[in-house]
Amino acid sequence: MEHHISQLLYRYQCVSVPGFGAFLTEIQSARLNESAASFYPPRKVVSFNFHLKNNDGLLANHISQAEKITYEDAVKNIESEVLNWKYQLQQSQTLQIKNIGQFSVNSENNLVFESFDSLNYLTDSFGLSTFVSPKIQREIYKQEVEALEEKAPILFTPEKRKNSYLKYAAVFVLGLGAAGFFGNNYYNEHQNTLTSEQLMVEKSVQQKVENKIQEATFFIESPLPAVKLTVKEEKMAYHIVAGAFRNEANAQKIYERLSKKGFKSRRIEQNNHGLHPVLYGSFSTYSEAQKEMSKIQKTENREAWLLIKEL
Repeated sequence: MEHHISQLLYRYQCVSVPGFGAFLTEIQSARLNESAASFYPPRKVVSFNFHLKNNDGLLANHISQAEKITYEDAVKNIESEVLNWKYQLQQSQTLQIKNIGQFSVNSENNLVFESFDSLNYLTDSFGLSTFVSPKIQREIYKQEVEALEEKAPILFTPEKRKNSYLKYAAVFVLGLGAAGFFGNNYYNEHQNTLTSEQLMVEKSVQQKVENKIQEATFFIESPLPAVKLTVKEEKMAYHIVAGAFRNEANAQKIYERLSKKGFKSRRIEQNNHGLHPVLYGSFSTYSEAQKEMSKIQKTENREAWLLIKEL
């Protein structure tokens, strides 16, 4: 059963073991350990909830398909394994679940779970491992550069370059002076002729434009097309389940009762086991659903659990 639970943790955020509890996963961002110069990729952190002991059918259905046995036999196998786990805890006070974590019993006779970090259940981080950055030897590089500068100094001779620039500048100034003198005379001779011709052309063009404006007729052939906006519907993939009922009438009663209490209750289609689930509500993010579920478990129903599915 350890292998089947491990397989489901890759795809789901909650894997319930009937009669024992539920393994939950939460995505943790990439981390940096500055003291050890180590980089850790994003991962799924596994935790355990002792209160979620009801059978949501996920684990039993997976075992039934993988082992090619009936659903009822899969449920019996789970019950037998849970009894074995509890007996082992009573005898040795510890229980190790391969690739998942370890259970132990503290001084107050409470069950404590500690997850293993050997396996990353986040598929988006497949192939990414911990990276340790080598230490940068800045002082050594600085000393090598200083040694090279002492062996190969660079010499500049700015005096010769300055004299060469002054010679070219003097020739350039004389050329500008000559060009300015002759250009000024030519400009004064033709200025009066250009001014009168330019005024005549501008007057003619302005008259033609005014005539065209008077003759113009403006019209709109057809109205502008309507603009259609499509609003993307937000997906609600996280659902808090109040219960699943074999009798549809009972499911309807619970739905109406929750609606009167102010919950955004819903009924979803019958599942593969012939049950009619009733929801407290649906949410778009895991954090919102987890927060609301903790509130409901404290005030309304300790057996409420989280269903992760796009409906």
